[in-house]
Amino acid sequence: MSGSFYSKFVFPYLCEFFMSGASLNGFRQDALLKTGGEVLEIGFGTGLNLPHYPDSVQKIDAVDVNPAMYPLARKRIEKSEISVTNYILSGENLPMEDSSYDCVACTFTLCSIPDVSKALFEINRVLKPGGKFVFLEHGLSDTSKVQVWQHRLNPLQKIIGDGCHLNRDMDQIVRGAAFEMKSLKRFQLPLLPKFIGHCYQSVAVKE
Repeated sequence: MSGSFYSKFVFPYLCEFFMSGASLNGFRQDALLKTGGEVLEIGFGTGLNLPHYPDSVQKIDAVDVNPAMYPLARKRIEKSEISVTNYILSGENLPMEDSSYDCVACTFTLCSIPDVSKALFEINRVLKPGGKFVFLEHGLSDTSKVQVWQHRLNPLQKIIGDGCHLNRDMDQIVRGAAFEMKSLKRFQLPLLPKFIGHCYQSVAVKE
């Protein structure tokens, strides 16, 4: 639905409303705790991660494919002490040079990228050797009964969520992109149905 009326004028505000809840702030902060130096954030959206980066982060290059997100993100960028450069780009095609970043961060974004394997290849490419890929994503549950409903509801979710998938196995997807998973937490977000709230949080290192 990229470029559609819904994507431009409705989804950014839905994203801001549903993803800005205080219940998610602690999870964002915990996920971003290991970031530092120069960071590339894929799926910057409305800038909801920005207040949760640690002081060790010097600079962020912010990538999002939807230009309608930026007007909402700008207010957070202006308030932040971190230098942020905004790019309207797809995570599948990054113009950044090889080995450019200390860290790449991604939250609630891998679910929506059409060719997620290509995006992860790009993330790996732009990371410095030993660089960290930090992510917090929802995806395929570890419970078979929930998985059934995730598969059933996925076509509807892709429409409502502007391309978001309920049933991607984030563990397998990231491991398949030449990353070494240093840690992996799987948990259920509070206040959300199990079919959408099963999360993966990890720090993966470029091999």
